[in-house]
Amino acid sequence: MPADDALTHEQAYLTRTRAALAAMRGRTLALEAHGGDKIAGEILAATLWHRARSLEDDPTRALFFGRVDQVAVSGGDAGAVDAEAGERFYIGRRHVTDDAGDPLVIDWRAPMSTAFYRASRSAPMGVLLRRRFGFDHGRITAFEDEHLLDPAEVQGRSQILAEEIERPRVGPMRDIVATIQPEQDELVRVDDATTVCIQGAPGTGKTAVGLHRAAWLLYAFRERLSRQGVLVIGPNRAFLEHIGQVLPTLGEVEVTHTTVEDLVAAVAPATGTDPTAVAALKGDARMAEVLRRAVWSHVGEPDEALVVPRGARKWRVPAYEVRELIDELRSRGVRYEAARAMLPQRLAHAVLLQMERAGDSPDDRVQDAVARSAPVRRCADALWPKLEPRAVLHRLFTDAELLAACSEGSVGPDDEDPAARDSTGHSRGLTPEEQRMLLWDKAPRTARSVRWSVADTTLLDELADLLNRTPSLGHVVLDEAQDLSPMQLRAVGRRCATSAATVLGDIAQGTTPWSTTSWAESLHHLGRAGEVTELRQGFRVPAAVIELAARLLPHMAPGLAAPISVRDNQGRLDIVQLAAADLSARMAETVAEALAEPGSVGVIVPDAWTNDASTALSSKEIGHGVLGAGHGDIEHRVDVVPATVAKGLEFDTVVVLEPAAIAAAEPDERTGLRRLYVVLTRAVTRLVVLHADPLPDALTEHAD
Repeated sequence: MPADDALTHEQAYLTRTRAALAAMRGRTLALEAHGGDKIAGEILAATLWHRARSLEDDPTRALFFGRVDQVAVSGGDAGAVDAEAGERFYIGRRHVTDDAGDPLVIDWRAPMSTAFYRASRSAPMGVLLRRRFGFDHGRITAFEDEHLLDPAEVQGRSQILAEEIERPRVGPMRDIVATIQPEQDELVRVDDATTVCIQGAPGTGKTAVGLHRAAWLLYAFRERLSRQGVLVIGPNRAFLEHIGQVLPTLGEVEVTHTTVEDLVAAVAPATGTDPTAVAALKGDARMAEVLRRAVWSHVGEPDEALVVPRGARKWRVPAYEVRELIDELRSRGVRYEAARAMLPQRLAHAVLLQMERAGDSPDDRVQDAVARSAPVRRCADALWPKLEPRAVLHRLFTDAELLAACSEGSVGPDDEDPAARDSTGHSRGLTPEEQRMLLWDKAPRTARSVRWSVADTTLLDELADLLNRTPSLGHVVLDEAQDLSPMQLRAVGRRCATSAATVLGDIAQGTTPWSTTSWAESLHHLGRAGEVTELRQGFRVPAAVIELAARLLPHMAPGLAAPISVRDNQGRLDIVQLAAADLSARMAETVAEALAEPGSVGVIVPDAWTNDASTALSSKEIGHGVLGAGHGDIEHRVDVVPATVAKGLEFDTVVVLEPAAIAAAEPDERTGLRRLYVVLTRAVTRLVVLHADPLPDALTEHAD
């Protein structure tokens, strides 16, 4: 078929699939939610709403982006193939059927779609032809064919694939269903019981892989995961807004997004701050044992017998027997509150045993009555008091004796973290100096008056779990995991204690003083076993940009391999030194020039320069958004981005102001260079570096 006729045929097929999708949504909207009762009706109505929303069509997007024609074994000689007899499948973002239920588009997550992503000439997977479509505002404009069984065809790079990867972007992150690479597809489709840890250099698509993995898991294990929930955790709100539209475009609208700070804010919000050294100490893995001891230190030692009057008699449980009951409950390994709830029944059972020995025949109702009696309740409350996380932490940080007792080294099964032990296997505990760092100079009068820091809220979350078990979700996707402290990783791990996780990050982009140097260590704190996979091929960051940023790696992440850009477009890099007084004006001029071409523009500046950069753009009447302060922006082509908010974002053109100031704003040189590495790798097409101060030595050492 001539190319023009084929293009017309494919466009007609696209029109047909859009009409079929609209009909599917119409049938869903026509359904009425009649459940057996009110609650069932509400659940059914919510299910239909989610179904209808997942079937919404965006006319600017392609319903399908590829096609595979499969070969078929003929009925004659064994192994012979009949190219004309194979089935044809269109691969798209969601499953679309006609009125008879026959598939018009196959969901990219379906098993039969795997061949579209992984088939090659060396392993064709039964594919005779793979066709990729080029689109513009929802219309097919071109297609490319690969004949995988034709030895005469010369293999080359897909121009449509390259154009889709490099297409200018404005607004939130796009899905990558049309451009998933074979090694990415393998990670996306790992089973739900396996924790996946992806070390990914900038531009390798690790975030997109994690999000598409969430979508695939919901497709493959929907019954369980839709019930238990899937959670995506990102570094900040701007990042979450940036990625927030990926899953909805794939038809998944029930995934929750949050930050680590918001995740642990249920007990108390973070309104205070800590010095860096104190925050690092509060995030140390040893704090888990300190908190555990602080909680269980509240369990008392009985010094007198329990006496329970009942009728004309008094029943007496000796102090040693009460102590044995308490010791047994402590040894069960249950949470503090669960054991506390058991104690009255244990005490009542001891009374019932005495009644039986005296010839009575008490039943369960008698035991329940004894457990609810005032003497038993008073005894249980005195020996096993009810606790509240804020009160426990308030006491720990104000009572030097309690903190010292909870900080001593020890040996035992509770000291689970190897990093918290010394060379002899003993728990390292907290030193006297570290204890002084935790104690408040001026203690708040009550737990409710404390201005808790982010590190404190993580400790409160740990305490809440020591008291009552945190519910586990079906799956957790954790992005930028390299920046989390051991205690934050424990908080995330509790949310997937009975399931698996997808852990994403780049050790070279660790920008906290406590950022990890080992994924094995991070997985240990997370409480999950998993293999680490490295993605090095960069599809987003052009070679000119990644080569500049890679100069920093030996100085802040020695041993980590440099990423490799596989894009044909080498990108554009401009490094300009100016007088300090000219930086803002030149920045505004550069942004104005960039706006003459399609795509987004990010102006990344030292955090303290954010307002000045915004003012400079406003003075030139350049509309823009300002990221940070808990929010993102998907409305503007231009954004001013504080350096500490840049992680995970991407722009077609990036203008970086004063790299030396960005690095110097961090507490140490390694963290400063890592922050700069993040900032320099946000560009998709062009990077402009404007500076007055000399560039950091690490950035110029290998320059020609």
